Amino acid sequence: MTSAEVSEILSYLPDCNGKVVVELGAGTGNLTSELAKKAEKVIAIDNSEDLISKNKEVNQHLENVVFTVSDVTKLNLDNESIDIIVATKQVFTLEDNQVQSVFQNFLSWLRPDGYLFFVETSKSKSGVDSSGHIIPIREIEVYEAFYSSVSVPCDSDSYYGFDLVLSRTSEATLKEDGDCDMIWLLEKVKKDNSQAHGFQSFREFLDKKQYSTRGILLYEKIFGRTFVSTGGIDTTKEFLQLLNLQKGQKVLDVGGGIGGGAFYMAKTYGVKVVSVDLSFNMTQIGLERAKEVGCGPDQVVFEIADATKREYPAESFDVVYSRDVILHIADKLSLFKKFFKCLKPGGKVLISDYCCSPNKHSDLFKAYVQQRGYNLLSPAAYGKVLEEAGFINVKAEDKTQQFADILKIEIERTESNKEEFIKQFDEDGYNYIVDGWKEKLVRVELGDQRWGLFYAEKP
Repeated sequence: MTSAEVSEILSYLPDCNGKVVVELGAGTGNLTSELAKKAEKVIAIDNSEDLISKNKEVNQHLENVVFTVSDVTKLNLDNESIDIIVATKQVFTLEDNQVQSVFQNFLSWLRPDGYLFFVETSKSKSGVDSSGHIIPIREIEVYEAFYSSVSVPCDSDSYYGFDLVLSRTSEATLKEDGDCDMIWLLEKVKKDNSQAHGFQSFREFLDKKQYSTRGILLYEKIFGRTFVSTGGIDTTKEFLQLLNLQKGQKVLDVGGGIGGGAFYMAKTYGVKVVSVDLSFNMTQIGLERAKEVGCGPDQVVFEIADATKREYPAESFDVVYSRDVILHIADKLSLFKKFFKCLKPGGKVLISDYCCSPNKHSDLFKAYVQQRGYNLLSPAAYGKVLEEAGFINVKAEDKTQQFADILKIEIERTESNKEEFIKQFDEDGYNYIVDGWKEKLVRVELGDQRWGLFYAEKP
């Protein structure tokens, strides 16, 4: 493992202080020594006796490291005895039933709220076993099916499963031809049948209901190529003028969708953007659009991650940017505190989001919010939460009239291109979009639905 790979893994891991960490694929030990600096105990495991011997030679002075030779399929650890598992290249050569069993074991060994970090060879690479035979590399979705489908009983109403914290390509292993490894960070969490509108996770709700691939492409058709947020390129250009972006700055795009805003920032201002979105479907389309517009990972990096759980290094971004996404998140204060932490002093936040009136709402609006699973605030209350998180110079603007004007423009444009729209999709898709936009206008005219623009600075 190179020093760059070690640094990258450490940057994504949760805090190891006082934790029991299992390192699978420990090799010669350059990651082992780093983990041991903070962990209470590190169990360094590899299936190669030679590699573990070399690891032991280097790290035998570390009293909190236990060295073990074992195959991951034969490993036996106590249930709920481990805080963090770090597994590098452990399952891509295994049969499907073996991989399923390994992930089941990982879930069982972890304590509640424990973490699994794993790295696997990407689908664009070829694997070779010890006999020189080519091993087919699994699609990314297959790994996600493995970890999503395992569970451990908890009580009559609950079970333990994995929630995705982060999924992205590894920058440390990126090659000129685009090949690289994939990394995942998962958390063991308690779940019940009432979570996420009947889905196993909120991400499943997004990908299977609200942001299906077809749904995303329908949104893109009305918002404009590469965009899935109100006003598309026009509001992107307008709002970004508030930030005075400078070449070389780093921007965190929360809920970056299929990349429109990130691509525009990277190409126009020369900034590097980390686009984070919980939806796998959004991110996959975004990666396709990145190739289309010519934005490489040196300009825009896509992460599939839960922004409420993802921990970025302190003071690592100049700007946090988010368009019509935080409406999904109930605990906005905790999220804004994360933004505050990851911003550099003087860093800026720019958010547009769906809001509501501070008054009582119609039954029509209540039903809409419940069906969507939204968590809305009035623009004024939204601004107060940013202030509570520590931000200064907070500007909370009610942009509802602009929102209504944009909706009318988008409806008119779509209706004028009805034949083209139906040809690309079908009449059901056309009606879904046009009727949905007209319903938004009704909610706005009732006074229930609002749209806010928020700017804030870190002292």
